[in-house]
Amino acid sequence: MRLLAKYVDAFSVSIKGFTEDVYKQYCRGSLKTVLTAMETVRGEGAWLEVVALLIPGVSDDSKQIRWFCEWMFRHLGADTPLHFSRFYPSYKLKNLPPTPVSTLEEARKTALSTGLKYVYIGNLPGHNGGNTYCTKCRSLVVQRIGFRVVSNRVRRGSCPTCGTGLPGRWV
Repeated sequence: MRLLAKYVDAFSVSIKGFTEDVYKQYCRGSLKTVLTAMETVRGEGAWLEVVALLIPGVSDDSKQIRWFCEWMFRHLGADTPLHFSRFYPSYKLKNLPPTPVSTLEEARKTALSTGLKYVYIGNLPGHNGGNTYCTKCRSLVVQRIGFRVVSNRVRRGSCPTCGTGLPGRWV
């Protein structure tokens, strides 16, 4: 990861669960490895965004979500974006329902309450939780519908309304 971070400007790391058991059962991997990779990327100064897939009955436990948000705040910083992504049944998990919108909204509320500043709801086109708002004046800075940017008001890396800097890689 250290070597890769020297050549890659930005990373999106997808976390599939918040316990080692979930990683062993569903991913055949290790949560610790993913957490360490995120710390390494952040430590090397590359831009990092985290995507957490909330799967009903697998990775939607409110206590585990709070633990992870607190971990992110302590280890990755308040400005690291976190995207809670809605699960839809497919492939080997066709027997599970889609993630309820209320679960995504509660997870976002939890993350914001732990001090994370940029928390999004993904895979739910049209939801306001997919937009970026200034953390100071709360004005809409980037409006999205799904993966499409409808409006980008960022000016020189700052909010056009109040001038507050917005972390990220802006072109």
